[in-house]
Amino acid sequence: MPNIKSAKKRVLVTQAKTLRNKMIKSQLKTAIKKFDLAVESGNKEEASAAYRFAVKKVDQAVAHGVIHKNAAAHRKSAFTLKFNKMA
Repeated sequence: MPNIKSAKKRVLVTQAKTLRNKMIKSQLKTAIKKFDLAVESGNKEEASAAYRFAVKKVDQAVAHGVIHKNAAAHRKSAFTLKFNKMA
């Protein structure tokens, strides 16, 4: 444990940011799983809604600095290809 006041504060701030990042990553993974399931089921309307939600979550992860913007572009491109192939 740190003894210096600023180091103690950094520990608390890091814990809070770690929790936020875990929440965002978890939401992103859930959205991706729901999109994959919707595509596998073959339901076009459900897949379309899941696609929009997954893209939104990827963009939010980038905005919070959880994933890199190029990684987000790669994922969104993969989502689009997967969605278009089911049509």
